[in-house]
Amino acid sequence: MMRDQRHNVQRVLWLTLILNIVVTLVKALVGVLSHSLSLQADALHSFTDGMSNVLGLVAMHWANPHPDREHPYGHQKFEALGALGIAAFLGMACFEILQSAVERLLHQATTIALGAAELWLMIGVLGINIGVTLYEHHMGRKLNSPVLLADAKHTLSDVWVTIAVLLGLIGVWSLNWYWLDVALAFPVAALVFWSAWSVLKTNIPWLVDAAAIAPEAIYTIVMAIPGVINCHDISSRGVVGRQLFIEMHLIVETEDVTAAHGITEEVEAALQAHYGPARIVIHVEPQDYQSSQITFS
Repeated sequence: MMRDQRHNVQRVLWLTLILNIVVTLVKALVGVLSHSLSLQADALHSFTDGMSNVLGLVAMHWANPHPDREHPYGHQKFEALGALGIAAFLGMACFEILQSAVERLLHQATTIALGAAELWLMIGVLGINIGVTLYEHHMGRKLNSPVLLADAKHTLSDVWVTIAVLLGLIGVWSLNWYWLDVALAFPVAALVFWSAWSVLKTNIPWLVDAAAIAPEAIYTIVMAIPGVINCHDISSRGVVGRQLFIEMHLIVETEDVTAAHGITEEVEAALQAHYGPARIVIHVEPQDYQSSQITFS
C-alpha cells in the first residue's frame, strides 16, 4: 500500500523555509551594514535556499502517490521534478559565488566595516544552517523524500558558503587578509556544484525509467517459489521503498487457472517483502512456452 507522506514533508519544508528567511535577513542586514560583498552574496545564496523550499512545497502539492484516471501510475515524479529544480538553484548559487569572487578580484574592494557583534551573528546563523541541514537530511531519510534530501544538500552548500565567508571575514577583520575572502570562494563553488550534480544523479534515473532492480535479483526470488518453472521478460522502474513497478512473464507447473493465480500471489508476496510497496504485473504463459531471456536485451 502506497503511503502518502506529503503532509509530513510539507511540514518539514515550512519549518526550514521560516528558518531560511531568518538566515537570509540576518545575512543581508550584516552584509549591508558592513559593506561586505561576500556576505551580500551569501545572503543571495540563502535566498535561493528559501526559493528551493517554496519549489519543494509546490512539487509536494502535486506529488500525490495515488493513481487517478489521468495519471494511472500516480504523480510522484512531480517530487523528482522539484528536486531537479533545486539542482537548478544550486547551479545558480554556484554561478553567483564565482561571479562575486571574480568581481572582488577585479575591483579589490577592502572597505569592510566589521565588528565582533557581526561575527557572532554570523556564527549564530551558521549554527541554524547546520541544524536545518541535519534535520532535513534525517527527515528525508525517514520519509524517503527526494525533495527533502535534495534540499538538505542545498542547505549543506549554504553551510560551506557561510563557513568560507566567515573565515574570510575573520581574516579580513583580524589580519587584513583581504585575499582570503576571494580565495575561499572557489572551492566553495566547487562544493555547491558537486551538490547539484549529486541531486541530478539521484533523480534523473527515476525520471527516465531506469531499471530500479537488477532483473537477476528478481529472477532469483521468483524462481525460489514452489510451482514456478520459468520467469522471463522482467522489468522494473521507480524507486525501491517509495514507488516501484515490476512486470514479468511467468511459466508455472499447472494448467489450472485458480492454482496458477495462487502461485502468482506467492510471487507478489515475496517481491513485496523484499522491495515493497510495489505494483506488480505478471503475465502467465503455457507450460510448453520456452524463453531464456531474463530481461530485455
